[in-house]
Amino acid sequence: MELELKNLTKIYGKLPAVDGIDLRIRDGEFVVLLGPSGCGKTTTLMMTAGLIEPTRGEIRFDGKNVAAVHPKDRQVGMVFQTYALYPHMTVFDNMTFALKLHRVSAAERRARSEKVAGWLGLADLMDRMPGELSGGQQQRVSVGRALIKEPKLLLFDEPLSNLDANLRASLRGEIKRLQIETGITSLYVTHDQTEAMAMANRVAVIMEGRLIAFAPPKDLHDRPTTRRIAEFIGVPSMNFFETELSGESRGLTARFKGGEVALDTSRRPDDGSRRAVLGIRPQHLRESSEGLPCEVRNVEHLGRDLLVTVRVGAVDATFYADPASNATIGQTLRVGFDMGHAQFFDPKSGKSLLWN
Repeated sequence: MELELKNLTKIYGKLPAVDGIDLRIRDGEFVVLLGPSGCGKTTTLMMTAGLIEPTRGEIRFDGKNVAAVHPKDRQVGMVFQTYALYPHMTVFDNMTFALKLHRVSAAERRARSEKVAGWLGLADLMDRMPGELSGGQQQRVSVGRALIKEPKLLLFDEPLSNLDANLRASLRGEIKRLQIETGITSLYVTHDQTEAMAMANRVAVIMEGRLIAFAPPKDLHDRPTTRRIAEFIGVPSMNFFETELSGESRGLTARFKGGEVALDTSRRPDDGSRRAVLGIRPQHLRESSEGLPCEVRNVEHLGRDLLVTVRVGAVDATFYADPASNATIGQTLRVGFDMGHAQFFDPKSGKSLLWN
């Protein structure tokens, strides 16, 4: 099913929680709504489900405006942040309860539950009560309850936020696999960039109720169109330096407090700008005998890497160092810039000088 949101708006009092969102999701696509808490992503999801009435705008399923369609008739399956399972019902009864209300036959309920339980690894748990399950198992039941209705659209409201890191990683892989196998159009809400980047075909970035970017994860990461997107996408965040560009042609350099770096011929502003914000991600800085001298401010051991924070002029910047590095707080290191991956932004508008 194709989902289209047109000028979707929700206003509480005078405050727009969702402000004119336009979004088209292709049939079978997995789209993630990504943004900080309070940005309007869950409100957008709830309006799509029919649980919140829009102030204005349209919600179209395969071209049909469903504003007047009751939630139960929208053919939507929803998975919530809390598992919301009936504690007095078995796994089987929880998963099939909606089918029972719709008078689906016992044989059909059993057949559908066996199929979904097989997908989710729940076949041996169907007679258990929710209190006898782990958090991950309960969330699988919640997903199964949505899938068993054979919806045309799946909506996920931060379904993994209550789980530990290892379980989140495991379940996000299972959810993505199931979505690919079933081909159900899916809209997934999260504030977790790792989830968004790992799962989505495209990511819709929402800030303060507005859609500010809608693109594949790699494009958001590698080709950010604004400083705001570059700063939000990526953990740790991109490093930024206020610079003055000088020189001509192949000799162009970026100067900032603490040093200067030569620009790569393949990655430089082409609009004649002489002031720019240089952005560079932690993975594109490295220890180098020819780099800039920097004072080490912090060292975090991450197992495979060291995350090192250094003072570069007036800016604290982070980069990944080899775990064998002897970097210690207070030490002076030389740090090199891989300018083939640099980004440049207008100091006033924040717009990219490379990708707009």
